Amino acid sequence: QVTLVESGGGLVQPGGSLRLSCTASGFSMNVMGWYRQAPGKQRELVAARNSRTSTNYADSVKGRFTISKDNAKNTVYLQMDDLKSEDTAVYYCNAGGTYFMGQYYTGDYWGQGTQVTVSS
Repeated sequence: QVTLVESGGGLVQPGGSLRLSCTASGFSMNVMGWYRQAPGKQRELVAARNSRTSTNYADSVKGRFTISKDNAKNTVYLQMDDLKSEDTAVYYCNAGGTYFMGQYYTGDYWGQGTQVTVSS
């Protein structure tokens, strides 16, 4: 059975930082993505990476967010810096997808989501 567990969300002031974690069991986190969904909006891809070093970011987070992984812990991270109010959303990790030609294609496995709120 595959499970993904996210953590690290919370309330932060504009300009602050958070690091989200996604730990997998029953699955090797080689290719995965981070999504977010704000109230009233569609879920969108924020960042993704393949099994090597290729990464892909939404234009709105380029230069501020970094996706990385720790193979020993089977955990993927999303470091979020210089957070803005528009980054407020529930963040989900996704696995089981494919990464081809710089594009991430959504997999079948989702975490439960973690709330990120950016507000003064």
